[in-house]
Amino acid sequence: TDLSAFGTDPWWLVLVKVIAVFAFLVLTVLAAIYLERKVIAWMQMRVGPNRVGPLGMLQSLADGVKIALKEGLTPAGVDKPIYLLAPVIAVIPAFMAFAVIPFGPVVSMFGHATPLQLTDLHVGVLYVLAVTSIGVYGIVLAGWSSGSTYPLLGGLRSTAQVISYEIAMALSFVGVFLFAGTMSTSGIVAAQADVWFVFLLLPSFLIYVTSMVGETNRAPFDLPEAEGELVGGFHTEYSSLRFAMFMLAEYVNMTTVSALAATLFLGGWRAPLPFSLLPGADSGWWALLWFVVKVWGFMFLFIWLR
Repeated sequence: TDLSAFGTDPWWLVLVKVIAVFAFLVLTVLAAIYLERKVIAWMQMRVGPNRVGPLGMLQSLADGVKIALKEGLTPAGVDKPIYLLAPVIAVIPAFMAFAVIPFGPVVSMFGHATPLQLTDLHVGVLYVLAVTSIGVYGIVLAGWSSGSTYPLLGGLRSTAQVISYEIAMALSFVGVFLFAGTMSTSGIVAAQADVWFVFLLLPSFLIYVTSMVGETNRAPFDLPEAEGELVGGFHTEYSSLRFAMFMLAEYVNMTTVSALAATLFLGGWRAPLPFSLLPGADSGWWALLWFVVKVWGFMFLFIWLR
């Protein structure tokens, strides 16, 4: 795979890309929380958020401000250094995984020809699997360090579940690697120029979609939280910004697995039919539109399942 387009950007352009990816993920989380409430409300014949801002669109922001201003309580029996570190361990890998996700082809940015991707590796997909695996340590350590029975049980459940689904998820990628002949994310997108892998590898795609829901602890695979029996699960003893970090990690992980599904099986940033028949439909900045649409298609699937 030719990765010569990467690693040549000036430092300030790399910084711009990093900030852009971070902003994209934070805005996606705010939008996902709002749309999750709104879509579920429509499905259940309710109204959903409709007070804060036009059509309730500022509700997520208001909730974020509210949770940040709450008192951050630290129970007496916790293992304090690990208790404080656990939310950080959960949230940082969620952002790091997006370093190798291709948003689009090579474009002109401030006069520089650069790929719409932070970087790429010959083992890009393995990097994503490795980084997202670290996130489960945050959940396990949060449960263990809380010094309470129910968070501990939630953390143990999460360990078992995430490890189990990661095995199925990793094996579903094997067919993609064989067809693409590479593990680099940009190379896999390039290999889908003629036909998307979802048509060639439908069983792998279905296994991955099931695994990604289990991997992110979302309903119906939300055993690690299990409000009915474990109070709130691994984050029971957390409040204020530390609790918000766990929620942020969950939604960023949803975005990551959705982006990975779009990249590996749905042609990444390539335009779908019939738009792909138009000249230049998936070139330049247009590619970013198709990528975002595909990611939100999977985000809607998460909400629909719940």
